[in-house]
Amino acid sequence: MTTAVSGHELAAALRERFGEAVVDSADGAVWIAPAAIAGVCAFLREDPAHDYALLSSLTAVDYVEYFEVVYRLTSLSRNAMTVLKVRVPGRDEPSLPTVTPVWRGAELQEREVWDLMGVSFDGHPNLKRLLTWEGFEGHPLRRDYLEPPLPYTWPHGG
Repeated sequence: MTTAVSGHELAAALRERFGEAVVDSADGAVWIAPAAIAGVCAFLREDPAHDYALLSSLTAVDYVEYFEVVYRLTSLSRNAMTVLKVRVPGRDEPSLPTVTPVWRGAELQEREVWDLMGVSFDGHPNLKRLLTWEGFEGHPLRRDYLEPPLPYTWPHGG
């Protein structure tokens, strides 16, 4: 059975190297500053103590006030998994650095997040629509996609 690495444990290890780029942690996840995500991911893949060679999934959640991009990482050699999250503010042009140089498998997953949620990945080699067609207006999994926008609120801040 795969062991889930505590977010607090991983955050402590990452703070030694990345300092304030580690924004927060919980039992199941570590929040990383948007600008630092590619560097943190590269470290977690290359460092033998972590060895997260597999990006199991990359997705996003729309919390209205911000988007949260979720990276689920797996270390096959250590039989361990962990979760990184990045809060991306703004609705007009939310963006993060790409992690495709770290995991080639991120290419399609980032395209899916771009297509359905509208979160852009700076430096992506081929950021274009994946599930909808070119010319499709909007991003269909955003909470404000419907016209007129529904009055969504998130009372407890995410």
